[in-house]
Amino acid sequence: MKSLHSIEIIPFSDDLQDPVRILNYEWLEKYFRIEEGDRISLSNPKKEIIDKGGFIFYAKREGEIVGTASLLKKSGSVFELGKMAVSEKAQGYGIGTALLEYCIGFAREQSAEKLILYSNTKLQSAIHLYQKYGFREIPLEPGLYERADIKMEKHLI
Repeated sequence: MKSLHSIEIIPFSDDLQDPVRILNYEWLEKYFRIEEGDRISLSNPKKEIIDKGGFIFYAKREGEIVGTASLLKKSGSVFELGKMAVSEKAQGYGIGTALLEYCIGFAREQSAEKLILYSNTKLQSAIHLYQKYGFREIPLEPGLYERADIKMEKHLI
């Protein structure tokens, strides 16, 4: 792994609406396609994520936003870990791990009981990271994301 230098995790602010869209579009276009739900949530993340009780975080390295992750409110005690992306040019620095650890800790501070996530098994390094942090596969309900072929959860209490 390359040197971390210093990775700072910062919260969403109104002047940081674009990075969540830009970073997610980058990986979605590389591996899958941008779905209509992605367009909606990423075109107005404040309205679609923050105003609905969720949170967006950014990883900043050497003054540049290079990663993002969101906690989407599903219920009073459940968040979906989603919209997680690291710029291709910044991969290998542990940024995804730093974002994941931050989101788990933050969700606990919010008294969340469980985190869920949706992914695709062709993203083996992501699946391995989730498993390393205690996420386990559970049955996937159809229709939420076309690209998702696995659903995972982690109990926080």
